[in-house]
Amino acid sequence: MTTTSTTINSGIALVTGAAGGMGSHIARKLHAAGRKVILADIAMDPVESLATELSPDGTTARAIRLDVAHRDGFVTALESCREDWGTPSILVNNAAVTQAADLMTLDEADFTRVLTTNVNSIFFGCQVFGAAMADQGYGRIVNMASLAGQNGGTATGGHYATSKGAILTATKIFARELAPAGVTVNAIAPGPHDLPVVKATVPPDKLENVIAGIPVGRLGSASFVADMVALLTSDDAYFVTGACWDVNGGLYVR
Repeated sequence: MTTTSTTINSGIALVTGAAGGMGSHIARKLHAAGRKVILADIAMDPVESLATELSPDGTTARAIRLDVAHRDGFVTALESCREDWGTPSILVNNAAVTQAADLMTLDEADFTRVLTTNVNSIFFGCQVFGAAMADQGYGRIVNMASLAGQNGGTATGGHYATSKGAILTATKIFARELAPAGVTVNAIAPGPHDLPVVKATVPPDKLENVIAGIPVGRLGSASFVADMVALLTSDDAYFVTGACWDVNGGLYVR
């Protein structure tokens, strides 16, 4: 049963990695759904431009700098949100580093960079914002995982797949922890999608092979994933938590 607490700041969303690709699609969708959107990224120019596009007067969209690799970054972001609009009730942990690399020759620096960015961002985002949402009795968190974390795919690097597998586990842990306080935590695991990062990471000849291997015969749509985020962050999604939603064109069926 929903409670009156579901109306507390339920219109405020923070999206990490909102500078481009999947993050910008998600931010646009949430804004179109009537949410006030905080666009968070380490690269300010793109998110400032998008925030201005969405809300020229700054009343429904704004940009903030956030280094997701460190807990302090999330603490500062939360404080900034509270000063301007209040505690967000929606967090989309979308920021990630993608890097193609050979598993057996992968060096420590690259391994640490990808794991630190991808896993820390989920863990500390859920921890800091999840606690704030729990205090107000309502919240929706969506963590962007990946097909690579489910099937051990190495096309984008074994370290990337490892980080995304960790995200799936963290999602379950935080879902159990926060459910009694009215906060849901879910994950979405996209397969190959029609995004600049995919085309930049996978060489054209290999991308053709990837598409040929997808049962539905085409890349996924970022717009659909954004629709799914909007659904999972709605008030009506109170009965869904700890779940991973697969969007992979049939590449991984379970």
